[in-house]
Amino acid sequence: MPLPTAKTTDYTKERNRRVHSKRNVWSGLLFGIGLVAFIDEAVFHQLLHWHHFYDRSTTDMGLVSDGFFHAFSWFATVASLFLLADLQRRKAWWPKRWIGGVLLGAGAFQLYDGIIHHKLLELHQIRYGVDLLAYDLVWNMTAGILLLIGLILLWQTPNTPPVKPNGNREGST
Repeated sequence: MPLPTAKTTDYTKERNRRVHSKRNVWSGLLFGIGLVAFIDEAVFHQLLHWHHFYDRSTTDMGLVSDGFFHAFSWFATVASLFLLADLQRRKAWWPKRWIGGVLLGAGAFQLYDGIIHHKLLELHQIRYGVDLLAYDLVWNMTAGILLLIGLILLWQTPNTPPVKPNGNREGST
């Protein structure tokens, strides 16, 4: 019968996560921005035809602006995936922190779109020919909920190394 062995903990992955915790957040932020921009463009611009990115000109100009918006969403998404691949290679991907970044990016972009694009700059509205209050409330409240959940996930994954049982911080001697 084999003797029980002491279980050792490999701190490498945990240390790598902590060293690259900001990169996890940035990758998630970019992915969240790209994802929500893509969903907005695909659903509200293309499928429902509710608006274009820029509605203060001709339909042709609106379509061109949608093309630039679509390219932006894919550039953000691809950049985030390059960062994610690097995190995977370094064994530093922190899924909970990354998802927090995704939700934070998604919520921030949606709130920016709802307040800056829709109301301040008036580039477009969510929809035309209807009472906008319900649409604006749902749009911005959804953004707020995404932001809140993202912040909670980031709060649950602090940047500082945990304290070891001997009282020292991980990585210090």
